[in-house]
Amino acid sequence: MFRVSNFVVGVANTLVMLVGASAIGYSIYMFVHQDVTDCESAIRAPLLTTGIILFLVSLIGVIGSCFKENVAMVSYLIILIAGIVALLVFSIFLFFVTNKGAGHVVSGRVYREYHTVDFSTWLNGFVGGKRWVGIRSCLAEASVCDDLSDGRVSQIADAFYHKNLSPIQSGCCKPPSDCNFQFRNATFWMPPAKNATTVATDNGDCGAWSNVQTELCFNCNACRAGVLANIREKWRHLLVFNICLLILLMTVCSCGCRARRNNLAATESDRA
Repeated sequence: MFRVSNFVVGVANTLVMLVGASAIGYSIYMFVHQDVTDCESAIRAPLLTTGIILFLVSLIGVIGSCFKENVAMVSYLIILIAGIVALLVFSIFLFFVTNKGAGHVVSGRVYREYHTVDFSTWLNGFVGGKRWVGIRSCLAEASVCDDLSDGRVSQIADAFYHKNLSPIQSGCCKPPSDCNFQFRNATFWMPPAKNATTVATDNGDCGAWSNVQTELCFNCNACRAGVLANIREKWRHLLVFNICLLILLMTVCSCGCRARRNNLAATESDRA
Protein backbone atom coordinates (compact mmCIF):
# COMPACT_ATOMS: atom_id res chain seq x y z
CA MET A 1 0.00 0.00 0.00
CA PHE A 2 2.93 2.31 0.71
CA ARG A 3 4.19 2.16 -2.84
CA VAL A 4 0.77 2.50 -4.46
CA SER A 5 -0.34 5.60 -2.49
CA ASN A 6 2.99 7.39 -2.75
CA PHE A 7 3.34 6.46 -6.41
CA VAL A 8 -0.13 7.83 -7.30
CA VAL A 9 0.52 11.12 -5.48
CA GLY A 10 3.99 11.42 -7.00
CA VAL A 11 2.86 10.76 -10.58
CA ALA A 12 -0.19 13.05 -10.31
CA ASN A 13 1.90 15.93 -9.00
CA THR A 14 4.66 15.37 -11.54
CA LEU A 15 2.08 15.78 -14.31
CA VAL A 16 0.72 18.93 -12.66
CA MET A 17 4.28 20.27 -12.39
CA LEU A 18 4.68 19.84 -16.14
CA VAL A 19 1.42 21.71 -16.74
CA GLY A 20 2.55 24.51 -14.43
CA ALA A 21 5.96 24.71 -16.10
CA SER A 22 4.27 24.91 -19.52
CA ALA A 23 2.01 27.73 -18.33
CA ILE A 24 5.01 29.62 -16.93
CA GLY A 25 6.98 29.14 -20.14
CA TYR A 26 4.15 30.30 -22.40
CA SER A 27 3.40 33.36 -20.26
CA ILE A 28 7.09 34.33 -20.31
CA TYR A 29 7.04 33.91 -24.09
CA MET A 30 4.12 36.36 -24.32
CA PHE A 31 5.92 38.84 -22.05
CA VAL A 32 9.08 38.69 -24.20
CA HIS A 33 7.42 38.90 -27.62
CA GLN A 34 5.92 42.31 -28.23
CA ASP A 35 3.90 41.19 -31.27
CA VAL A 36 1.33 39.49 -29.02
CA THR A 37 -2.15 40.96 -29.52
CA ASP A 38 -3.99 42.92 -26.82
CA CYS A 39 -6.39 40.00 -26.37
CA GLU A 40 -3.58 37.56 -25.74
CA SER A 41 -1.65 39.94 -23.48
CA ALA A 42 -4.63 40.11 -21.11
CA ILE A 43 -4.02 36.51 -20.02
CA ARG A 44 -0.25 36.81 -19.44
CA ALA A 45 -0.27 37.73 -15.75
CA PRO A 46 -3.08 35.33 -14.70
CA LEU A 47 -1.43 32.51 -16.66
CA LEU A 48 1.95 33.16 -15.02
CA THR A 49 0.41 33.29 -11.54
CA THR A 50 -1.55 30.08 -12.11
CA GLY A 51 1.52 28.32 -13.47
CA ILE A 52 3.68 29.30 -10.49
CA ILE A 53 1.04 28.17 -7.98
CA LEU A 54 0.54 24.81 -9.72
CA PHE A 55 4.28 24.23 -9.96
CA LEU A 56 5.05 25.05 -6.31
CA VAL A 57 2.12 23.11 -4.83
CA SER A 58 2.84 20.04 -6.95
CA LEU A 59 6.54 20.29 -6.06
CA ILE A 60 5.63 20.12 -2.38
CA GLY A 61 3.49 17.05 -3.13
CA VAL A 62 6.33 15.33 -4.97
CA ILE A 63 8.77 16.03 -2.13
CA GLY A 64 6.30 14.76 0.46
CA SER A 65 5.36 11.58 -1.41
CA CYS A 66 8.66 10.56 -3.00
CA PHE A 67 11.11 11.66 -0.29
CA LYS A 68 8.97 10.74 2.73
CA GLU A 69 8.99 14.31 4.07
CA ASN A 70 6.10 14.45 6.54
CA VAL A 71 6.19 18.25 6.93
CA ALA A 72 5.96 18.68 3.16
CA MET A 73 3.16 16.11 2.92
CA VAL A 74 1.14 17.76 5.70
CA SER A 75 1.60 21.17 4.04
CA TYR A 76 0.55 19.68 0.72
CA LEU A 77 -2.59 18.10 2.19
CA ILE A 78 -3.60 21.35 3.91
CA ILE A 79 -3.21 23.25 0.62
CA LEU A 80 -5.05 20.49 -1.26
CA ILE A 81 -8.00 20.44 1.16
CA ALA A 82 -8.22 24.25 1.04
CA GLY A 83 -8.16 24.03 -2.76
CA ILE A 84 -10.97 21.45 -2.78
CA VAL A 85 -13.15 23.65 -0.57
CA ALA A 86 -12.41 26.74 -2.68
CA LEU A 87 -13.13 24.85 -5.91
CA LEU A 88 -16.41 23.54 -4.50
CA VAL A 89 -17.51 27.06 -3.49
CA PHE A 90 -16.46 28.42 -6.88
CA SER A 91 -18.40 25.68 -8.70
CA ILE A 92 -21.57 26.47 -6.73
CA PHE A 93 -21.07 30.15 -7.55
CA LEU A 94 -20.63 29.33 -11.26
CA PHE A 95 -23.84 27.33 -11.27
CA PHE A 96 -25.93 30.22 -9.96
CA VAL A 97 -24.40 33.04 -12.06
CA THR A 98 -24.73 31.01 -15.29
CA ASN A 99 -28.20 29.63 -14.61
CA LYS A 100 -29.88 32.24 -16.84
CA GLY A 101 -29.14 33.64 -20.29
CA ALA A 102 -29.86 30.77 -22.68
CA GLY A 103 -31.13 33.22 -25.34
CA HIS A 104 -34.44 33.96 -27.07
CA VAL A 105 -35.90 32.03 -29.97
CA VAL A 106 -36.74 34.26 -32.98
CA SER A 107 -39.50 33.23 -35.36
CA GLY A 108 -38.12 32.06 -38.70
CA ARG A 109 -34.54 31.99 -37.43
CA VAL A 110 -32.33 29.10 -36.36
CA TYR A 111 -30.03 31.29 -34.28
CA ARG A 112 -30.96 32.82 -30.92
CA GLU A 113 -30.73 36.43 -29.82
CA TYR A 114 -29.55 37.69 -26.45
CA HIS A 115 -30.27 40.60 -24.11
CA THR A 116 -28.05 41.91 -21.33
CA VAL A 117 -30.99 42.01 -18.89
CA ASP A 118 -31.15 38.20 -19.03
CA PHE A 119 -27.77 37.89 -17.31
CA SER A 120 -26.82 38.47 -13.70
CA THR A 121 -25.62 41.89 -12.56
CA TRP A 122 -22.27 40.35 -11.68
CA LEU A 123 -21.82 38.97 -15.19
CA ASN A 124 -22.84 42.29 -16.74
CA GLY A 125 -19.91 43.87 -14.95
CA PHE A 126 -17.59 42.04 -17.36
CA VAL A 127 -18.80 44.13 -20.32
CA GLY A 128 -19.34 47.44 -18.57
CA GLY A 129 -17.45 50.73 -18.82
CA LYS A 130 -13.83 50.67 -19.96
CA ARG A 131 -13.78 46.89 -20.14
CA TRP A 132 -15.98 46.98 -23.20
CA VAL A 133 -13.47 49.12 -25.09
CA GLY A 134 -10.87 46.38 -24.77
CA ILE A 135 -13.36 43.61 -25.57
CA ARG A 136 -14.58 45.45 -28.65
CA SER A 137 -10.99 45.83 -29.82
CA CYS A 138 -10.45 42.10 -29.33
CA LEU A 139 -13.58 41.29 -31.36
CA ALA A 140 -12.27 43.42 -34.22
CA GLU A 141 -8.84 41.74 -34.02
CA ALA A 142 -10.42 38.29 -34.03
CA SER A 143 -12.54 39.12 -37.11
CA VAL A 144 -15.50 37.29 -35.59
CA CYS A 145 -17.75 38.12 -38.55
CA ASP A 146 -15.44 36.94 -41.32
CA ASP A 147 -17.02 33.46 -41.38
CA LEU A 148 -20.23 35.03 -42.67
CA SER A 149 -18.59 36.67 -45.70
CA ASP A 150 -18.43 33.63 -47.99
CA GLY A 151 -20.86 31.24 -49.64
CA ARG A 152 -24.67 31.17 -49.74
CA VAL A 153 -24.93 32.45 -46.18
CA SER A 154 -23.38 35.73 -47.27
CA GLN A 155 -25.73 36.44 -50.18
CA ILE A 156 -29.02 34.61 -49.55
CA ALA A 157 -31.27 35.79 -46.72
CA ASP A 158 -32.95 32.44 -46.15
CA ALA A 159 -29.59 30.68 -45.90
CA PHE A 160 -28.43 33.29 -43.38
CA TYR A 161 -31.59 32.97 -41.28
CA HIS A 162 -31.09 29.21 -41.10
CA LYS A 163 -27.44 29.33 -40.08
CA ASN A 164 -26.66 28.46 -36.47
CA LEU A 165 -24.75 31.61 -35.53
CA SER A 166 -22.58 31.74 -32.44
CA PRO A 167 -23.81 34.09 -29.68
CA ILE A 168 -21.15 36.66 -30.61
CA GLN A 169 -22.01 36.50 -34.31
CA SER A 170 -25.71 36.83 -33.51
CA GLY A 171 -25.18 39.88 -31.34
CA CYS A 172 -22.28 41.64 -33.07
CA CYS A 173 -22.47 40.84 -36.79
CA LYS A 174 -26.08 41.75 -37.58
CA PRO A 175 -28.77 44.12 -36.29
CA PRO A 176 -31.41 42.70 -33.89
CA SER A 177 -34.37 41.11 -35.67
CA ASP A 178 -36.90 43.48 -34.11
CA CYS A 179 -35.21 46.39 -35.92
CA ASN A 180 -36.62 44.96 -39.17
CA PHE A 181 -33.57 45.81 -41.26
CA GLN A 182 -33.54 44.50 -44.82
CA PHE A 183 -30.91 41.87 -45.66
CA ARG A 184 -28.47 42.79 -48.42
CA ASN A 185 -25.71 40.43 -47.40
CA ALA A 186 -24.54 38.85 -44.15
CA THR A 187 -22.92 42.03 -42.82
CA PHE A 188 -24.72 44.73 -44.81
CA TRP A 189 -28.28 45.61 -43.82
CA MET A 190 -30.57 48.44 -44.88
CA PRO A 191 -32.77 50.16 -42.28
CA PRO A 192 -36.52 50.36 -43.02
CA ALA A 193 -38.06 53.58 -44.28
CA LYS A 194 -38.48 56.27 -41.63
CA ASN A 195 -42.27 56.13 -41.87
CA ALA A 196 -42.37 52.35 -41.40
CA THR A 197 -44.48 51.32 -38.42
CA THR A 198 -42.65 48.07 -37.85
CA VAL A 199 -39.45 49.57 -36.53
CA ALA A 200 -38.73 48.77 -32.88
CA THR A 201 -38.22 52.39 -31.81
CA ASP A 202 -37.48 51.38 -28.20
CA ASN A 203 -34.42 49.37 -29.21
CA GLY A 204 -31.36 51.59 -29.15
CA ASP A 205 -29.37 49.01 -31.07
CA CYS A 206 -31.29 49.90 -34.22
CA GLY A 207 -29.48 53.23 -34.37
CA ALA A 208 -26.18 51.75 -33.23
CA TRP A 209 -25.86 49.42 -36.24
CA SER A 210 -23.30 50.47 -38.86
CA ASN A 211 -22.57 49.01 -42.27
CA VAL A 212 -18.93 49.96 -41.81
CA GLN A 213 -17.34 46.52 -41.64
CA THR A 214 -15.05 47.42 -38.73
CA GLU A 215 -18.02 48.63 -36.64
CA LEU A 216 -21.17 46.62 -37.48
CA CYS A 217 -23.01 46.11 -34.16
CA PHE A 218 -19.91 46.22 -31.93
CA ASN A 219 -21.45 49.22 -30.14
CA CYS A 220 -24.77 47.43 -29.57
CA ASN A 221 -26.07 46.06 -26.28
CA ALA A 222 -26.87 42.93 -28.30
CA CYS A 223 -23.15 42.50 -28.91
CA ARG A 224 -22.45 42.80 -25.17
CA ALA A 225 -25.15 40.20 -24.58
CA GLY A 226 -23.58 37.92 -27.18
CA VAL A 227 -20.23 38.18 -25.40
CA LEU A 228 -21.94 37.40 -22.10
CA ALA A 229 -23.65 34.38 -23.66
CA ASN A 230 -20.25 33.19 -24.88
CA ILE A 231 -18.78 33.66 -21.38
CA ARG A 232 -21.75 31.78 -19.93
CA GLU A 233 -21.20 28.89 -22.35
CA LYS A 234 -17.49 28.69 -21.50
CA TRP A 235 -18.22 28.82 -17.79
CA ARG A 236 -20.77 26.02 -18.08
CA HIS A 237 -18.02 23.94 -19.63
CA LEU A 238 -15.73 25.05 -16.82
CA LEU A 239 -18.34 23.91 -14.31
CA VAL A 240 -18.28 20.39 -15.76
CA PHE A 241 -14.48 20.47 -15.72
CA ASN A 242 -14.50 21.61 -12.08
CA ILE A 243 -16.71 18.68 -11.07
CA CYS A 244 -14.31 16.23 -12.73
CA LEU A 245 -11.37 18.02 -11.13
CA LEU A 246 -13.01 17.82 -7.70
CA ILE A 247 -13.35 14.06 -8.05
CA LEU A 248 -9.69 13.80 -9.08
CA LEU A 249 -8.48 16.06 -6.24
CA MET A 250 -10.45 14.13 -3.64
CA THR A 251 -8.94 10.89 -4.96
CA VAL A 252 -5.43 12.37 -4.79
CA CYS A 253 -6.17 13.75 -1.31
CA SER A 254 -7.25 10.29 -0.14
CA CYS A 255 -4.05 8.79 -1.53
CA GLY A 256 -2.08 11.64 0.08
CA CYS A 257 -3.54 10.85 3.49
CA ARG A 258 -2.53 7.22 3.07
CA ALA A 259 0.91 8.28 1.88
CA ARG A 260 1.33 10.44 4.99
CA ARG A 261 0.43 7.49 7.22
CA ASN A 262 2.91 5.38 5.32
CA ASN A 263 5.58 8.05 5.78
CA LEU A 264 4.93 8.10 9.53
CA ALA A 265 5.08 4.31 9.67
CA ALA A 266 8.36 4.32 7.73
CA THR A 267 9.82 6.97 10.07
CA GLU A 268 8.88 4.99 13.18
CA SER A 269 10.34 1.86 11.60
CA ASP A 270 13.62 3.65 10.91
CA ARG A 271 13.80 4.84 14.51
CA ALA A 272 13.19 1.33 15.77
